[in-house]
Amino acid sequence: MIEITTPFTTQQADALRAGDSVLFTGTLYTARDAAHARLCQALAEGRPLPFDPTDAVIYYVGPTPPRPGKVIGSAGPTTSYRMDAYSPALLDRGLRGMVGKGLRGEAVVEAMRRNHAVYFGAVGGTGALIGRAIRSAEVIAYEDLGTEAIRRLTVEKLPLTVVIDTQGNNLYEIGPRRYLETARAETAR
Repeated sequence: MIEITTPFTTQQADALRAGDSVLFTGTLYTARDAAHARLCQALAEGRPLPFDPTDAVIYYVGPTPPRPGKVIGSAGPTTSYRMDAYSPALLDRGLRGMVGKGLRGEAVVEAMRRNHAVYFGAVGGTGALIGRAIRSAEVIAYEDLGTEAIRRLTVEKLPLTVVIDTQGNNLYEIGPRRYLETARAETAR
């Protein structure tokens, strides 16, 4: 298990490989499609962003409201391809990591290679467990979006898996190949 802390630097990102298990500690920013559209509109209009994306990590999540005495409700990942139209612009502004679930498009993977960024996977359906790693949550922008507002999260030892590394190696492609190779080797014995 590799421990990562923020800021998430180029050096940290370049040291990771697809398939690595990570415990992530530090700051994450939440944003889903509506927030991403606003971020990219701000970039296009030359307006400042509500946070500096340099060496930052965005978590694709719209957390549920917290129960009494809790910091946050369920915080499971949303499907990442919905942010694919927006991700390259943010990566080109220094975004170093993204957390979600599912496949990414080739334009995103190319922007990741170009900018030394990493795509982490969080396990869908485990939102309540993920919420336990979140120590604080604060809305910092687009409050009118409700659960999809941008939040600054402080997390401690959030378990993640590197799905796509800075070289473009993709666990969704590597994993099945390795499985088939192992199965063939077992059958050949």
